[in-house]
Amino acid sequence: MGSRNLKSIGLSLMALGVAALVPVGCKKAQPIALTCNATPPAVYAGEQVTATATASSISTRKYTNVIYNWSGSGVAGNGSTAAIATDAFDPGSYTAKVEVKEGKKGKEGAKPRETAECSAKFTVKAFEPPTVSCSANPSTVKPGETSTITCTGASPQNRSLTYTYWASAGTISGVGSTATFSSAGAPTGQAGITCNVADDKNHTATADTSVTIVAPPPPVQRVQELCSVSFARDTRRPTRVDNEAKACLDQIALDLKRFPDARAVIVADSNAKEKQITAKQEKVAARHKHAKVEYFDRQRAVNLKDYLVNDQGIDASRIVVTTGADDDQNVQNYLLPAGATLEGDAPGINLVDETTVKPEGHKPLPGRQHEKATSTQG
Repeated sequence: MGSRNLKSIGLSLMALGVAALVPVGCKKAQPIALTCNATPPAVYAGEQVTATATASSISTRKYTNVIYNWSGSGVAGNGSTAAIATDAFDPGSYTAKVEVKEGKKGKEGAKPRETAECSAKFTVKAFEPPTVSCSANPSTVKPGETSTITCTGASPQNRSLTYTYWASAGTISGVGSTATFSSAGAPTGQAGITCNVADDKNHTATADTSVTIVAPPPPVQRVQELCSVSFARDTRRPTRVDNEAKACLDQIALDLKRFPDARAVIVADSNAKEKQITAKQEKVAARHKHAKVEYFDRQRAVNLKDYLVNDQGIDASRIVVTTGADDDQNVQNYLLPAGATLEGDAPGINLVDETTVKPEGHKPLPGRQHEKATSTQG
């Protein structure tokens, strides 16, 4: 059947309302599409970003070739991925661009549907400043002593840190996170110390601490042993202040005048025989209310004080009268500087209750010698 006949048959069928069978041709190829992304989307300068391009609707024909062209600051592409170096980037938003082309080799992108492009955006964050804290150990020193200063710095981005120090008094030296503060030459009181830390981006932080310089305690005041007095020479008046005793007391008075803050401590003893006499008198006094009891050591101490007060003009409050535990008839005298104590220097002493012992003055000999002395004075 000829072509005319076929055509006429087709027209006839259409006239009868029957659809003609028309041959179907090949579908048109879809345009190439491209999407991009950057990982990680936010970095600090110096950290690498990877950009990835994903193409779709690429022709599967065996002669098809696909090429990627990347552009942007620091972008180095290799096919569908690119590495982005951010070392020189300032904080801000950045874009890596890529264009993809397909087609026969050497003719990629000849047709509009064979080309696509996209952008991958990322952010370079500003570096955070470092943080720092510092402490002093010990925090209290004496003049001339040292203290260790410990500085703890941290960078959120692990940047390298540099430490410096400053002190308001004294001197401080050191490298790294520790330094030594010396209080030599500094006045007493609080010395302020500042710890500084800086990263390689010139971001800084400071922290303060202090060291208190305290005055050294005053030197320990020691009790000074002065002259001693013996009452063994005058057996009839064993508590009398004789001329030799006065010579000692005169020297003590000079010492007290040279050191107006010092006191004199008188430590008087009695021997075993005198203690026996006192013990017997105490037994009698226990039965007889008005019986006399003689305490030789107490009387000696009170008599010496009386001479210092009335003959040398020493304030009575500056003289302490006590008794000791030695077996003799001596009195040992001490100079007690302000702030000093007798502990350890004169053990076993007891304060004398001066209200119970009255000074005897220049006690004369009893009997005829007393009468002779009276007539001579008259």
